[in-house]
Amino acid sequence: MSAQPGVIVTRPQREALAWVERLQQAGVPAQALPLIDIAPAPDPQALRQACQALSGCAAVMFVSANAVDHFAPACPGPWCPSTSAVLRAWATGPGTVAALLRAGWPASSIDAPAADAPLLDSEALWALVQHQVQPGQRVLIVRGADAQGRMAGRDWLALTLQAAGIEVLQCAAYARRLPQWHGAERQLAQAVLARGDWWLFSSSEAVRHLQMLWPDLPWPKLRALATHPRIAQALQARACTQVHTVPGTLPALLASIKSIPYERG
Repeated sequence: MSAQPGVIVTRPQREALAWVERLQQAGVPAQALPLIDIAPAPDPQALRQACQALSGCAAVMFVSANAVDHFAPACPGPWCPSTSAVLRAWATGPGTVAALLRAGWPASSIDAPAADAPLLDSEALWALVQHQVQPGQRVLIVRGADAQGRMAGRDWLALTLQAAGIEVLQCAAYARRLPQWHGAERQLAQAVLARGDWWLFSSSEAVRHLQMLWPDLPWPKLRALATHPRIAQALQARACTQVHTVPGTLPALLASIKSIPYERG
């Protein structure tokens, strides 16, 4: 019998709660079960030095809204340019753009793929901004670190910039860590799996963390929504056979969820 599926949002706590609220307002049952924990920058001094380097950059790329939210307070005084300044802010999605606008960055100095673009990733961003930078210029990438303080995430954009003769600076504005699961989280995860609700993954790292938190998870029973083909591949590599690739923005995601054939087990 067809039924309205529930959605479990695995994004970090703050973003997960915001998405849950929006999904519920749209009539989709939703709960948060964060699979990534966000912590302060592992090296505050390096973060301050990166702020000081902004004046010599042609652009600064923020990998996420968390990158903006943790970088901006570390910069003393005005941290973003006037509308006539050369420095550009690059982002891959509307959440990061919204964070930049909240932090006072002028909209005219922000570059990002359209919210309805087929993919919201570094490749889509590079196609948009590659004409802006020339060999010898400098770009700062603000990203997260893992629990050991190492840069987390993909290096595709940094390597592409370097191949184009552009100097790349990188800093970790925050840390992405494995969350702690207690009885309540484990019970929720087991109940979700038993109900056959959708697990929404916006990061391959969340997939890895789920495997670490639940080593004997029966992956073939998990129903997954992935916001990028790479995430879908990470799920399929773990024998998750019920995977749908969906848009990474909420309005398009809602339409996609409601169009996916669904039968409760």
